[in-house]
Amino acid sequence: MQGNKLDGLRVAILVSTDFEQAEMTEPKKALEQAGATTTIISPEPGQITGVNHDQKADTFNVDMTLDQANPNNFDAVLLPGGALNADFMRMNPKAQDFVKQIDNSGRPIAVICHAPWLLISAGLVKGRTLTSYQTIQDDIRNAGANWVDQEMVRDLNWVSSRSPQDLGAFNTAMVALFGEYKAQKPQKRQNTMTA
Repeated sequence: MQGNKLDGLRVAILVSTDFEQAEMTEPKKALEQAGATTTIISPEPGQITGVNHDQKADTFNVDMTLDQANPNNFDAVLLPGGALNADFMRMNPKAQDFVKQIDNSGRPIAVICHAPWLLISAGLVKGRTLTSYQTIQDDIRNAGANWVDQEMVRDLNWVSSRSPQDLGAFNTAMVALFGEYKAQKPQKRQNTMTA
């Protein structure tokens, strides 16, 4: 148990229907156990459905739509994978803008499986090193990034992993990265959450 390492940290989870369920639920649990507050943000209101590979899984409530979400209100972003979810999210201009604003300010991003597609479409991967599900390695390389086949890759404010099999390493690295950001960020905004 990591205790309150991430107390007060606000994490946006950008996701749509047909996301790889374990890649959302396991990191979300790890973040909350470390004290972070998570918000499920999706293009459409209502509910989204996860998948376990190609089988429909559970349904989750959307906390906020992309239209309602302000990147300035979040400290970090989690991008779960799943090919259909990631393919849909990469084409959403608001999702692209959200991750651009987070990345441009140096806030941390945790990305797994097919989710780097959104970072590619947002024009963020050139010169970066990351991993992903193996089938999109060419997309990452073609966008000017260095793709490596490792369970977890840390590059500046990003942490990336390949698949649900890597979740142990991914969650540990994500909590560590987000914790480093929390330790460095100005504390003045903490007070606005209690007012």
